[in-house]
Amino acid sequence: MNAAVRAVTRMGIYVGAKVYLIYEGYQGLVDGGGNIKLANWQSVTNIIQLGGTVIGSARCKAFTTREGRLAAAFNLVKKGITNLCVCGGDGSLTGANIFRSEWSSLLAELVQKGRITDTLAKQHDHLNIVGLVGSIDNDFCGTDMTIGADSALHRIMEIIDAIMTTAQSHQRTFVLEVMGRHCGSSVPSRTKGSRLNIIIVAEGAIDINGKPISSTYIKDLVVKRLGYDTRVTVLGHVQRGGTPSAFDRILSTKLGVEAVIALLEASPDTPACVIGLSGNHPVRLPLMECVEMTKLVQKAMNEKRFDEAITLRGGSFENNWNIYKLLAFQKPAQSESNFSLAILNVGAPAAGMNAAVRSAVRLAISHGHTIYAVHDGFEGLMNGEVNRLARCGRVDGTRRTLPNKNMEKLLETITKFNISALLVIGGFEGYEGVLQLFEARSHYDELCIPMCVIPATISNNVPGTDFSLGADTAVNAAMEGCDKIKQSASGTKRRVFVVETMGGYCGYLATSTGIAVGADAAYIFEDPFTIHDLKANVEHLTEKMKKDIQRGLVLRNENSHENYTTDFIYRMYSAEGKGIFDCRVNVLGHLQQGGVPSPFDRNFGTKLGVRAIQWISEKLTENYRQGRVFANSPNTACVLGLNKKVISFSPVTDLKAITDFQHRMPKDQWWFHLRPMLKMLAKYQTSFCEYIPSEIEHVTRRSISTDCGF
Repeated sequence: MNAAVRAVTRMGIYVGAKVYLIYEGYQGLVDGGGNIKLANWQSVTNIIQLGGTVIGSARCKAFTTREGRLAAAFNLVKKGITNLCVCGGDGSLTGANIFRSEWSSLLAELVQKGRITDTLAKQHDHLNIVGLVGSIDNDFCGTDMTIGADSALHRIMEIIDAIMTTAQSHQRTFVLEVMGRHCGSSVPSRTKGSRLNIIIVAEGAIDINGKPISSTYIKDLVVKRLGYDTRVTVLGHVQRGGTPSAFDRILSTKLGVEAVIALLEASPDTPACVIGLSGNHPVRLPLMECVEMTKLVQKAMNEKRFDEAITLRGGSFENNWNIYKLLAFQKPAQSESNFSLAILNVGAPAAGMNAAVRSAVRLAISHGHTIYAVHDGFEGLMNGEVNRLARCGRVDGTRRTLPNKNMEKLLETITKFNISALLVIGGFEGYEGVLQLFEARSHYDELCIPMCVIPATISNNVPGTDFSLGADTAVNAAMEGCDKIKQSASGTKRRVFVVETMGGYCGYLATSTGIAVGADAAYIFEDPFTIHDLKANVEHLTEKMKKDIQRGLVLRNENSHENYTTDFIYRMYSAEGKGIFDCRVNVLGHLQQGGVPSPFDRNFGTKLGVRAIQWISEKLTENYRQGRVFANSPNTACVLGLNKKVISFSPVTDLKAITDFQHRMPKDQWWFHLRPMLKMLAKYQTSFCEYIPSEIEHVTRRSISTDCGF
């Protein structure tokens, strides 16, 4: 929520509005006085990394009454406030809409009671409302994600990872109760030979008859039926706390900026809206349409129409549930197929690769395919480093070598093991390698097999997808590093840090990290800069540091400029800021490639692995003729990517036209439109016309049913 508070405050000030912070939620609105404070730019400095909300939140019974809302209206009018941004759940947002609908009558009553003048009432005759959904439950219809949900998943995964080591050591079963009210639960079965079992249950889980399923009930059932040593852990409010994830910080920032624009554009005829996320882009949604659809989910559950409730949750929720069931309860193949599949990792390691391998191998074996693990990428395929996987197994090693190095030896291995399809999990080299194999099909029939690339690189530079596996984990790692760097100067006055990120020539990592940590600048290759730009940035930061700002943070992508290196920028800032601030330099390096995969990358990798095998199985069946596979059409060699919120297969040959091979990245990148937002929130006088506002999207049963989700 703090990232949202920061974005709304600074964007409001940026466009010339007076911004007030209301402390303690609706209670502060009712009580007025010191709870409604005029904000300035420094009011929200250094809060983006904090959990919870610095302006407080409180349940307020008074606001549910007419008298309470009358007091709230009086307090707003006294301050001249006619635009309200509310961050909360469906209850808070419904209350805001009621307040808005009563506004005219509330002002009339205040005039009648002599508390305000008729002139003052006319000057404030309309209240504009915009909502931001803050809820760890992610149960609000119309938006892909709510503020706080991703951070809660981070807390849950951290705890589960820790508990798994204990469970495995003691051969115990653990039942974990998570929050989520009426949203989501899962009960996985123990596989034969496994030393552990983790069962996750939502606090509001019920059976098909509507009877509550408690964590204690599940424990007793496991002990009684299976005889397993079982423990219960209730995660509780730990899920609400901690440092917000990079996704939540960026999400809140995007939605907060859009909320201000929506308020500026609102008229008396504009319905109250909520800012949601659709395909990684902000959208404006009619508030009450979202609330009514959310209520329909609960109504369907109360009436035990569970399949309908899952559908009403949206396509992404339904996809998650179906893929979970597919992997957790899959049955072994009745017989082996005629096909063999080789899986290899190519390029630098990236978090989420193992999740993709795991789901791909499990599903492929359940289809009866023979699975081979190729070690060390295309180089391993050339050297015959191929092992058959009996169950899940591992794919060790990844190299940057491309097939053209020794195509003949690679073909020998394909022939020797009778490989029918290739699944390549990797970065730009994976895409380029499959493109080379596709283009060699005219010379070698052995390459006329289905080939699929799952993009996996922290650089997020593979064409054909908005996101690559590992990019989310890398942004979180870079963000955590920057948080610690900033914290290291907490006892030092006026210090600027110049931090170098990885990413090759692609500026995604630097830009996303910059938004997540509230950087003062982020230098990238795609956004050319000159010595004059650097000088202007130093002067801008110097002016800020002369006032109340104590710390500055400047990010530089490793290949952003041939001559203006990290050391050059550090020396320039040091020289120009002398006497005002001192400067330090940090190179984050390979810590961005390591660490435990984020919840998003685990989920993303699992989904891509499943979709890849489903696609490969279809192509194998379609192109199986006369005892062999012969697939030579462009749509049989594809990059599997996420575009907005649609998982799609793009032929590698079609992607050539949109690829910058010299700098190893797509020619156009969706995230580049975030750059103006980063600059505006750093107080740069950038052109406002560069910002592209969102449009209204309606939320109905039809829109939910046609949303395929991710």
